[in-house]
Amino acid sequence: MKKSILLFAALIVFTVCIPPRSQAIPLTSINILIDVGHGGVDSGTSFGDLHEKDINLQVAKRLYEQLTAAGYQVALNRQEDIALSDDNRWLNTRSRHIRDLAQRRSLAKELAPQMMLSLHVNWSSDQGRRGPVVLYQSNEQSYMLAQLLQDSLNQLTGSREKPVKGGTYYVLRHSYCPTVIVEMGFISNAADRRMLTEGEGQEKIAQAIKEAVSEYTILTGNLGMEEARVNESLWKILMERLMN
Repeated sequence: MKKSILLFAALIVFTVCIPPRSQAIPLTSINILIDVGHGGVDSGTSFGDLHEKDINLQVAKRLYEQLTAAGYQVALNRQEDIALSDDNRWLNTRSRHIRDLAQRRSLAKELAPQMMLSLHVNWSSDQGRRGPVVLYQSNEQSYMLAQLLQDSLNQLTGSREKPVKGGTYYVLRHSYCPTVIVEMGFISNAADRRMLTEGEGQEKIAQAIKEAVSEYTILTGNLGMEEARVNESLWKILMERLMN
């Protein structure tokens, strides 16, 4: 059913006009949209024959499975190595990059999720630079989600990064729901690269993201999840953080 909804949305000709937030009426019951960064001719960053687009998709599929198993209604905006810009035949511009970003925005608008997680991989000329970085919108919900994600991923990787306000990013500026960009690690760093490319590491990254989403659900209650689905240990962690 989820795949059918996503395929249907991808075939729709979208309008360029962006309605005010009050007019963006949810049409589906999707809780979470996983925005899989890059794809097709756009490989993103790379290291040798390793490409960001492939890592993003591999982790996204694992995250989809974990979130679905936890009871969330989840959608991926791509499930294979394709460029979303190829589906955008409604925007009159020669820029493939702009068509790609606009298509992601339009899919998010049509699916009307309650949260969007945009997965990416970082790169730096400093091979010692490592760790996840979460970018957030200029609103409290996005900031809260970013804080929880950053904390969960920091615990996994032993890093001390802080979430960053991503004011200039298109995906963050043109979104109808709390949205974050999750830079899962640096492909240019050997330790991060192992975690990003090995199955066990990818599974751990997905789990860290899923746990942060569960905490966000507890705090906001806006995803309609049942309390019974939340692990008791998560409550203990949350209460400890609130008390400190």
